[in-house]
Amino acid sequence: FGVGKNLFDRLQEDEYDYRRKINTYYPFHDKGEWELGRFLVENLTQTQIDKFLKLKWFHTRPRPSFASKDQLLDWVNALPSFVPWKVSNMEFTGYKMTYPVQLIWRDALEVIKQLFSDPVFANHITFQPHVVNTRGQREYGDYMSADMAWKIQVRPSTVPVGATQVPIILGSDKTPVTHITGGLEMHPLFITIGNLDSEVRSKATLRAWRCIAYMPIAKFHVHPDYQGIFQARLWHKCVNLVCANLKIAAKVDCFMPNPSRYIRYVFTPLVAHVCDLPEAMMIAAVSKSASPITMAMQANFGDGVLYPPCTGHHTLQVIYEISKEVDPWDLDKFQKAAKAAHLSGVHMPYWSDWMFACPSVFLTGEILHTCIKFFADHPLNWVKETVGKCELDACFMVQHKRVGTRHFTKGITHVNQMTGREHRDIQRTIVASIAGVAAPRFIHSICALIEFIYLAQNPVHSPDSLHSMVQALSDFHAFKDAIINAEARRGKKGVKEDFFIPKLKLLQSFRGTVERLGTLMQFSADMTERLLITRCKHLFERTNRRSTDFMEQCVWILNCQESMELFNLYTLFYSRGASLVNAIHIEDEEVTTVNPALSWVSCILPDEAHSVHGPRPVRNHFLKGILSEDALTAFHLTSTPDFNALTPISIQTKYSLLDFNHVLSRFIDQLSLSTGEHTCWDHRYGCFRTWNKFRLQLHSAFQSRVIMPSRVVQAYPPSDAFPLGNCDTVLINVMGDDGQTTSRVAQVRLIFQPKIPQASNLVLPTFLSSPLLYVQFFHFIANPNDCPELAMWTVERTYMIDQHGEHYRCGGVVSLTDVTHAVKLIPEYGNKVDEKISSATSLESYDRFFLNSFTDKESYHTFSTEFT
Repeated sequence: FGVGKNLFDRLQEDEYDYRRKINTYYPFHDKGEWELGRFLVENLTQTQIDKFLKLKWFHTRPRPSFASKDQLLDWVNALPSFVPWKVSNMEFTGYKMTYPVQLIWRDALEVIKQLFSDPVFANHITFQPHVVNTRGQREYGDYMSADMAWKIQVRPSTVPVGATQVPIILGSDKTPVTHITGGLEMHPLFITIGNLDSEVRSKATLRAWRCIAYMPIAKFHVHPDYQGIFQARLWHKCVNLVCANLKIAAKVDCFMPNPSRYIRYVFTPLVAHVCDLPEAMMIAAVSKSASPITMAMQANFGDGVLYPPCTGHHTLQVIYEISKEVDPWDLDKFQKAAKAAHLSGVHMPYWSDWMFACPSVFLTGEILHTCIKFFADHPLNWVKETVGKCELDACFMVQHKRVGTRHFTKGITHVNQMTGREHRDIQRTIVASIAGVAAPRFIHSICALIEFIYLAQNPVHSPDSLHSMVQALSDFHAFKDAIINAEARRGKKGVKEDFFIPKLKLLQSFRGTVERLGTLMQFSADMTERLLITRCKHLFERTNRRSTDFMEQCVWILNCQESMELFNLYTLFYSRGASLVNAIHIEDEEVTTVNPALSWVSCILPDEAHSVHGPRPVRNHFLKGILSEDALTAFHLTSTPDFNALTPISIQTKYSLLDFNHVLSRFIDQLSLSTGEHTCWDHRYGCFRTWNKFRLQLHSAFQSRVIMPSRVVQAYPPSDAFPLGNCDTVLINVMGDDGQTTSRVAQVRLIFQPKIPQASNLVLPTFLSSPLLYVQFFHFIANPNDCPELAMWTVERTYMIDQHGEHYRCGGVVSLTDVTHAVKLIPEYGNKVDEKISSATSLESYDRFFLNSFTDKESYHTFSTEFT
C-alpha cells in the first residue's frame, strides 16, 4: 500500500531537525557532551547532577554547555518523542473515593505503530502466518506458526485479503514499591506485538515491551465486601480507555508503515494477556471458585479432566441475563446473582467488544506462576512433609558442586521467600534427591510433575512433545493418591484429602494453548516481573519519593529513557551517513545471542558495537576452539596451562593417579595399533602440560542454529578444601568390544597434553598431539524402565581387581574430543544421607549414582530423546 516513514524517519520531523543537519547531537555540543549528559540523567538524581556540575574540578577545565541540572533536563525533554502521556480523572458517579484517582496513560495504538515501524526489529519480525514441518511433524514455535494466527487470517468475512495481522500481547501485574504500612503500590500495563520473535520479546533490555499505563489503585467509601468489585470495575474501565483505538483497529483496520517503510493494512486482535491467576480471574470476570479459562469449578480442580472452555460469549451472555433482572449498580443484589453464576461482579469487561478476544484463549498458560510458583507452593511442600526438612536439606547440601549450577550450602527449607530462579534450581535435583527416602508412587507423582514442567518450557513443540507433556500430567493424576496416603498435603486445619488447586486445573489447558498460540515460554511472566522492577521499583529510587506526584515522576523518567535510547541509536547511524533502513537479510550463521540493535550496528558500523547496550553474545568456541570429529561439540582450553611441565611421577603424586603410566601406555599401544601411527617418544620420561578445567560448548538440542553458553568441566587435584579432588563427570563416546561406538559416564581426573622440548625434532602422532583426559569410568546398571518412578539411568563406579585381590578404580585415557556432554550425578543416598559426607567428598564417597536428566532443559531433551 505504498511507502511511508519508519520510526527513524519520523525523528527527522522533529522541530529541531534543521539544527541537527548541522550538529547531529543538538541541543548538545558534540557526541562527547551528549554521552556525558545521558550518563548523568541515567545514573544520578537531580540533586547529584547539581553537585557534579558545581565541582571545583570545572574551575580549571571546560564546562559542558549545560550549566545546571534544569538546563540539562530541558535539553533531554527537547529530544524527539512520539507518544505523549495523558492524565485522566477516573470516577464512578455516586461513589466517592478516599482520594482523587488519576489514570496516567498513552494511546496503545500509537505505541503499537511506533513499535511496528522500528527499524531495529526489521530482521526479527514476521508479517504472515506460516506452517513449519520438521521430520514430518508440525512444529509450534512463535505465535505466527500456531493455529490461531491462521484461523484469524483466513476469515474473509472479517479480515480483508492482503491485511496484515498485528497480534496484541498485554501484560500486567500489581507490585508494592515500598513495604511499609500503607506503602505505595503500582499496577502498570505493558504491551508488545506477536510479530516480533519470542527471543526478542523475552529480554527486557531490547525495548520490545512498552509501558502504556499506570492503573490507579483506588480505595472507595463503600462496605469492604464491595471494595474488590469496584476496584476490578475501575481496572477494566481504565484498560478500555487505553486500548479503545486498538479495538477500533481490530474491527476496521488501519494503515501502518513497517520497519522497511512499506505501508501495511493491519488489524490488531488481542491474542494474549500475561498475568498471574488472581488477575486472570479478574480479567475473565469469574469468581475464585471457577477456572478463568474452562467450565471447571472448585470441586473439579483436582481431577484430570479437560473441561470445555469458558468462552467470552458464554460469560457475556450470563452477565446480560443477570443485568436484565438486576441493575449492575445495585451492588448487593448484583453481587449475589453474580456469585451464584460463579462470576465476580464485573459487568463490562474490557475485552467484551474486542474482535477475536476470548479469555479462554488469550489468558495463556503461564510458566512462572502456573508452573514454577505452583511447584514451590505445593509439590515442594509435599516433599518437605514426606522426607522431613532436615533430611531434605542434607540431600541438597552434600551434592557435588558444579560451576554454573546453584548449590544450596545451607539447604532449601530454611528460606521463606525464593525467586523463580531458585525454584528452578531446586527442580533440577529434587527427584533424584528423594529416591530411597519416599515411597516409589510418591516419587513417581513428583517426577511426573517435573517432567510436565520441563516439557511445557520447550521453545519448540511437536505433536510428539505435546503428547509426552499430556502423558506426564496423566501420570501425576494416576499416582497422586500416594501424596494423600503420605499425608503430605496439609492446610491450616491439618491433613487435606483433596487437590482443589486452581493452578493444577490450568495445566490441563496447556496443550490447547500451544496449538492455538504457540510455545508457552513466549508468554511467561518472567518478562513482566522484570519490567515491574525496571519500570516501577528502580524508578522509585530515582524520584523524590513523594507519593503525591510519584506517578508523574515515573512517566517523566520513562519518557527520558525512551527518548535517549532512540536518539542515541539514531545519531549513531545519522552521524556516519548510514541508512536508516535496516536491510533484511536471511541469517544462515550460527546464533550466539539475540540483540537486534547490536546485530544491526555490528553489520553496518562494527567499530561502534561497544556503544550498544543489552545482552552480549555468547562466546563462540566453534570459531577458534577445538572441535569434535562431527563438529557438533567445541572445547576451549586456556593458552597457558595450570602446570607447564609435570613429570609422570609428579602427576601420580599431585593428582593421586597411581596407574597413570600404565593407563597411558595402554592408550598409546591401542591407538598405535588401530591408526598405524607409531612413536619413539617414551612417555615415562616425558613432560606434560596440565589444566584444571576446560569448557564444553554445544548447539541447542531444540534449535540447531543456536549456540548454548559453554559449560565448565573441572579436574582439580586434591587440596585442603577438596581432599579427594574436585572433578566433574561427563558423557564420552568410547569404542565397545563389538567395534561399535557407545556412551559411557566418566569422571575427569586430569586434563593433559604431552610437551616436546623446543630443541627436539620429534613429531608426535596425531592421537598424542591434541589434549587428552585421564578418566575413571562408571557403568550403567539400570535404565529408566527399570525404575519408572525416577525415569533415570543408574550408574555404578567401575572397579578392577589387581593381582593381590585389591579393588581399584577403572581408569582410562581418552581424547578431549571424545566428550559429548557434561553431566551431573546424584548419589544414591539410601534411607539417610551419611553425616560424614560433604559436598567436597560425595562424588568420591558413594559408588552408585543417578544420571540426572533434569540438570537443565537441554539435558532433559537429550536424555529423553537422542540418548535413549
